Amino acid sequence: MNRDNDTLYYDGRCPLCNAEMTRLAAHKPDHLALKDIHQLDLDDVTKHRMLKTLHLQTADGNFKVGIEANIAAWEETRWGWMWRLLRLPVLRFIAGLAYDAWAGKRYQRMYEPPFDRSSQGSPPRH
Repeated sequence: MNRDNDTLYYDGRCPLCNAEMTRLAAHKPDHLALKDIHQLDLDDVTKHRMLKTLHLQTADGNFKVGIEANIAAWEETRWGWMWRLLRLPVLRFIAGLAYDAWAGKRYQRMYEPPFDRSSQGSPPRH
């Protein structure tokens, strides 16, 4: 698969994301660009949509999201054979569930304000 000028967008404020991008950068082909979402000029809606999960924009302008973006980014490295195993239906299903759960918790922890019961006032007494 040819990936001329693909771009992987990631959350540069996430320590785990940064660690993975550092590993990927050491093995990736030259035609895969890694871009920190926080370094881009995006409107808030687009920025937060992209921060919720990994996005890979292919050379033809299409997007792969979540585990598919992760697999596609790693496929052209020397470790690609291991990542291709995640395309097997049962493994893909399990990996997708795990990734989606982790990405949701990560976004919630990093970007959603905690629920503050004190600002809600006391429940009415009957």
